[in-house]
This record gives sequence, structure tokens and C-alpha cells, in this order.
Amino acid sequence: MFEQFEVFMIPFNLYRTVRVFLPEDYHQNEKEYPVLYMHDGQNLFKDEDTSYGTSWGIADYLSISGLDLIVVGIDCNQEGFKRLDEYGPWVSAAMPMIYPEIKETVGGEGKEYIDFIVQELKPMIDQKYRTKPDESSMAGSSMGGLISTYAACAYPEIFKRVAAVSPAYWFNQDEIENLISESDLAGVERFYLDIGTRESSDIEACYRDVASSQTVYKLLKEKIENCRFEIIRDAVHNEAAWSDRVPQIFSYLYK
Repeated sequence: MFEQFEVFMIPFNLYRTVRVFLPEDYHQNEKEYPVLYMHDGQNLFKDEDTSYGTSWGIADYLSISGLDLIVVGIDCNQEGFKRLDEYGPWVSAAMPMIYPEIKETVGGEGKEYIDFIVQELKPMIDQKYRTKPDESSMAGSSMGGLISTYAACAYPEIFKRVAAVSPAYWFNQDEIENLISESDLAGVERFYLDIGTRESSDIEACYRDVASSQTVYKLLKEKIENCRFEIIRDAVHNEAAWSDRVPQIFSYLYK
């Protein structure tokens, strides 16, 4: 079952849609549930809500699998480059080189976005629903994978299970590598990371994406005991491809 509401994001002075998936028997028991926070909430559950016509199908998977989990999907800001701003922890030095037609500064609001989730949204969710406050996770794809990795470093005591799916590490490659190297990630129980070999139509970009994730994985596995990295042959960069990986992502995170 689903619930949907608007929250006011103080750092950005605007309202945002939050979509919550609850287990089918949520109102028939008194159990408490772990919570998974995910980005691009509009693309997670229903095809008719998505930006590109196909969702991750997470509700269908959870209903079939019987996994007791609350999933909180936070819609992205689809105005201009605001999604990149919010999911980019730092201003991107790579964007002007890869996309010279983009003249404005992109990225740099990721800290405020994650702080909003931790300081405002999570307390609201923990109060509104029967959650296990100490069992919170985070997952996202593309830029959502980058910001989820940042969240693991910034709040490892909160986001103990993390998935970065087809992450756009290239956006802040040096910064995220340095942050991982400097962070104590002992509190992170599981980290799932994957990348497709056809994330882009540009063959050089495909090599870049794989190499980018391989480098980050080498740093993560030195810090996190249970860390899984998959290179998905011929996988492209869209919700349909990520939907195919939902079973392996969720089964690893909640093994």
C-alpha cells in the first residue's frame, strides 16, 4: 500500500513529494519495520508516475518477496539542473569538460539535501510510522548513487546498508574518493555497487563509468567488510535496467 504527502524542505525553501510504500499487512499488526530511503521517488513504484515510462517495480518485488520493509521515495527536483545540484555533494569540475554547452555551475547542494533527510525527514517518518529508527538504509541510481555514497560517509551510523546503482561518480570523482578515504565506515554493514557496460552511447564514456566505479569499489572494500561490486554486461542506464537488478540489490542489502 502507498501513502503520499508533501514536505517542506527548509534548505531549499520549497515543497517536495514523498512517496511511502508500506507492507500490505502494515495495519493488521503492530510490528516495527526497517526503512529504506531512496531518491528519484517518482520512478520507484508505478510506471504512470515515472519520468520515462518504466518504474523500478519495487512495490511488485516487495509484495512477492515478502520482505518486511518500508520504502520512502523522495521525488527529485526536475527543474533545470536542480536534480544535479541536490544530488551533487560538490560543484562538479567534470561537467564543463564533458558538457561544454552547460555554462552554469552545477552541483554543490548535496550536503544540505542529505542533512534534510537526516534532520527533518527521518524524524518525521519515525514519528509517523512504526519504524526501527536504528535500521535505516539508502539507495539510488546514477546521481542518486553518488549522493547515497556520500550519505554513507557523512552518516555511517544512520545509513548502515547502502546501494549505489550505476553511480555517476565521475561528477565528483576526486572528492568522493577523498571522502571515502577519510571516512570511518565501520558502521556500514552492507554496501552494494554495480555498473553496466553500456551506460552511455559513447564507448569512451562506458569505459569511464566502469573504471570510475572500480576505483571507488577498491576504496570501499578496504573500509566495509560486506561490500559487493557487479559489472553488468550490456546493461544500459535507465529504470528498466535497474528494475531487472532489484532482486539482487534487495536480497544482498537485507540478506
